Amino acid sequence: MSNTDVFTKQHHLIKITSHADVVLIGAGIMSATFGMFLRILEPTWKIHIYERLHKPAQESSNVWNNAGTGHAAFCELNYTQYNHKDYSIDISKAIAVNEAFEISRQFWAYLVQTQVIKCPSSFINSVPHMSFVWGEENVYFLKKRFQALQSSILFSGMVFSEDLQQIHQWIPLVVNGRNTSQKIAATRMEMGTDVNFGALTQQLLNKLKKSLNFNMYVQHDVECIKHNNDTTWNVHIIDQQSKQRKCIHTNYVFVGAGGRSLSLLQSSDVPEISGYAGFPVGGQFLVTKNPKIVTQHLAKVYGKASINTPPMSVPHMDTRILNGDKILLFGPFATFSSKFLKYGSWLDLFHSFNKHNFIPMLQAGIDNFDLLKYLIHQLTMSDMKRIDELKKYYPTVNPSDWTLIKAGQRVQIIKKNNKNRGILQFGTEVVSSNDRTLSALLGASPGASTVVSIILELLDTMFNDKIDSDTWKNKLINMIPSYPNNLNNNIILVNKIRRYTCNILKLNYIEATDHQHPTC
Repeated sequence: MSNTDVFTKQHHLIKITSHADVVLIGAGIMSATFGMFLRILEPTWKIHIYERLHKPAQESSNVWNNAGTGHAAFCELNYTQYNHKDYSIDISKAIAVNEAFEISRQFWAYLVQTQVIKCPSSFINSVPHMSFVWGEENVYFLKKRFQALQSSILFSGMVFSEDLQQIHQWIPLVVNGRNTSQKIAATRMEMGTDVNFGALTQQLLNKLKKSLNFNMYVQHDVECIKHNNDTTWNVHIIDQQSKQRKCIHTNYVFVGAGGRSLSLLQSSDVPEISGYAGFPVGGQFLVTKNPKIVTQHLAKVYGKASINTPPMSVPHMDTRILNGDKILLFGPFATFSSKFLKYGSWLDLFHSFNKHNFIPMLQAGIDNFDLLKYLIHQLTMSDMKRIDELKKYYPTVNPSDWTLIKAGQRVQIIKKNNKNRGILQFGTEVVSSNDRTLSALLGASPGASTVVSIILELLDTMFNDKIDSDTWKNKLINMIPSYPNNLNNNIILVNKIRRYTCNILKLNYIEATDHQHPTC
């Protein structure tokens, strides 16, 4: 078909301005990674990426809009569920998140090996991951968590301590000025990382733009996605510079547009999106670049969320490495806006309402009244109250050293559960059309860190007829040496993979052993 082809859809004539095998919406870490996979697996396919802003990676992938933790479940206490009745700890989510991050690291090592990325420290660096708590009950929980994690080889090398001097050696800023009679405890994992997802996204796209069958369009706003009478799609776009309307005909569509994904899925009219809604939550962080402070802290220190607060509220004081420079970041402090994107519209939330999701939204609101109270508390928090929160992790803080910055905007998923009641779901989820030619990613953290496992899920969903072919299998194993095996409980494979990725990415490596040392 030529660029002047016309399709008939619901008695309307639609002028097709371009054709693509795959259209990716949103130029963030998800689309950039998906695009790179597709270029390697099917180099002759025509791939288009459309981004509404003037350059890529300006929303959730932007380095200032996330904590860059490289979520591996080493320090995030909310990935291990504590049962207060029998005092047991469920580590299944921690194992799943860690496995997913290990898959991402393998692909990133492949990118360095193949010169897609020349300098790994431009986007990933070793920064120890720590959990830190105080008070008798919390110390007991952390020790129980540590002991539970020792049943998985993935957490070999983690150490636990209640010793004040040892913890001071690890994180002096957190201990200095603290009441010495206060009971404290910490876990530490040397294999933690800091990841600049914005830099990674940009480098992936720079490489893709040199490919013959790849095109990226910025300042192109996707209005809607419409199904044709066959299994193809028309993607309707406005070129924001020329104000020209375009219609792209494609076989496959992936929506990786952060908070915009929900509305675009709704525009497609696929029944699979019925009942889904979104709850927007923004974030702020306190930041310091003062070298006298920054040089005294090298760790991502995660605490325990207060009772009746959501997982997104977990406080942490993080070392960030941005273009070679270190900063410290503390937060998050929640904000609320009806925007679904940092650079979105105040009407985003209201435009997302429809007859299918209004009741699930009300039900989720009623069941999450604690979240509403938490948001009200956060919105009314003064500057000094924020400093008071920071003092819990940095007792000798000088407020003049810190600046409050606005971070990214996230949209949490609201969906119906098996009882047909609306629930607020934290995390990420892939939603696909019945014919598997349209997929979208909804939700938030730990999305970016688990990007490669999400892409593997998309490949299995959208290209199920190809993923088992010898050609694709061989290429996938080349990119991800552990594919399709699990790492957990396979000490030989864990050490082989971690030795490989740490060597290529220039990261700290710890040999996993069967004999754990419960304390340091």
